[in-house]
Amino acid sequence: MQNQIPATLGAISLSLVVPIYDEEESIPVLFESLLKVLDKMGCRFEIIAVNDGSRDGSAAQLKKAAAGRSEIKVIEFRQNAGQTAALMAGIDYASGEVIVTIDADLQNDPEDIPRLLEKLDEGFDVVSGWRKDRQDAAIRRNLVSRVANRMISWISGVRLRDYGCTLKAYRRDVLTGMRLYGEMHRFVPIYASWMGAKVVELPVRHHARRFGRSKYGLNRVVKVILDLLVVKFFSKYLVKPIYVFGGFGLWLMLASILVFCYVLYLKIFENTSMIQTPLPVLSAILLLLGVSSILMGLLAEITVRTYFESQGRRVYSVRSLTNFEKAD
Repeated sequence: MQNQIPATLGAISLSLVVPIYDEEESIPVLFESLLKVLDKMGCRFEIIAVNDGSRDGSAAQLKKAAAGRSEIKVIEFRQNAGQTAALMAGIDYASGEVIVTIDADLQNDPEDIPRLLEKLDEGFDVVSGWRKDRQDAAIRRNLVSRVANRMISWISGVRLRDYGCTLKAYRRDVLTGMRLYGEMHRFVPIYASWMGAKVVELPVRHHARRFGRSKYGLNRVVKVILDLLVVKFFSKYLVKPIYVFGGFGLWLMLASILVFCYVLYLKIFENTSMIQTPLPVLSAILLLLGVSSILMGLLAEITVRTYFESQGRRVYSVRSLTNFEKAD
C-alpha cells in the first residue's frame, strides 16, 4: 500500500541528509531504497549526501548516483571531519522545510521516514528514532549505549532512550542558528527541548550491518560525555559564566578560610607551630585559586558580552510574533 503523506507535508519540501564515510558497497543499495520510499510519498525532496573524506570508492559511487537523479546532491569534504561536521554541512545546504537525517550503513530503514513525518504532523518539532531492537554487539555497542543514554538523560534532563540513532526528523526552524561541534549531533533534541521545542521518540527498525564494519569505538563514550558537559554549560551559563567561575572561586575561598581557621586552632589550642604543617600553604593556594577563578569569570563575562554585541545576537529566542509589523 502506498505511504500516506501527512496533511501538512504534502506541499512542502523535504531534505534528507546522509553523512557518508567509507560506505562504497552500501551506497547503491541505500539510494535505491531511499528513492523507492521518497518517490511514493509524492512530495518535493532532495537527498544531500555528504562525503566525509572517504578513502574508498564512495566518491565515485556518489557521482554515479547523482548523475542518474537530479534530486541527489553531493557535498565532498577535503578530509575526514567527523559525523557531526558532515551533518552540519548537510543541514547548512538543505533547502527543505523538514530535514531528516539517516545513516548510510543500511542499518536505518528508509521505510520509517514516512512514520517520522506523520509524527511531525501531530505537532512535534523533533522526532528522534529509537532503535528498540538494536542489531549490534551486545556488550561493546548495546550495553555501552544504554549506560551512555541514561547518563545523558540524567545530566540533560531530557528523557530519551536512544540519543545515538541518526534517524531523526526536524522542522527547519528548530535547527536555525544551531552550530554543532565534536560529537554534538546526537544532542540536537536536547538543544531543541531546552529552547521550547516539542520532542518525541519513535521506535524504528534497525538492521544488522551488511557491509564493512562500524567506525565507532569505546573512546567515543568519553568524547560524548565531555561534549555533553559543554552543552550543559552553554545551555545554563553561556550568558552568565561568572556564576560558574565565581561560584567555584567563592567555594575555594571559603575552604581557604576554614583551613586557616583550623591552623589557628592548632596554633592556639594544640601548640602546633605553623611551619610543622602544610595547611598554611594549602590555605594560601586555595585563596589564590579562588581569586583566579573569580577573575576568569569576569574575563568570561567580558568575552561573552563582546561576542553578543559584535554578532548582533540576543540572549533570547522568539518562537513567533503576533500583530507585529514586519521590519523594513
